[in-house]
Amino acid sequence: MSNIDAISRVALKKITPDVSAAMGSLHGAAVSASRDAKIEPELLELIRIRASQLNGCAFCLDMHTKDARAQGETEQRIYALNAWRETPFFSGRERAALALTEAVTLVHDGHVPDAVYAEAAAVFDEEQIAALIWTATVINAYNRIAIATRMVPGAYQPAQKKD
Repeated sequence: MSNIDAISRVALKKITPDVSAAMGSLHGAAVSASRDAKIEPELLELIRIRASQLNGCAFCLDMHTKDARAQGETEQRIYALNAWRETPFFSGRERAALALTEAVTLVHDGHVPDAVYAEAAAVFDEEQIAALIWTATVINAYNRIAIATRMVPGAYQPAQKKD
């Protein structure tokens, strides 16, 4: 079924504003934890894009690819993200974060293997791993919200960088 043919879905912010606000607070706390842990904002966008690719969330893919571009991410890396293991475009640190993101996103498929966690622990400290897990968890929740309510991609525009 295309979005054009879709039935109208619930407007979560309107119907459950307190829960929507709590989700926004969780997102804000995850962003703050990432900032405090000194995780690069560009890496966070790669995590959000990769989880959204795995979940098939068009709305979040539209949003986070735009945000990544606004932060200076290259088209080549964004296009290759779906096949990151097959490219030389990502650092070891990024690869560890992407592998952890995939394991958290696909937790039903083998949970988070010790080898994946160990790879992340080799390049990130505990505070950073916690921030990565929270980032992956929050985007997975947002993917489910956007998919369940059939949020339509296209209109989102990233905030302009302040000089």
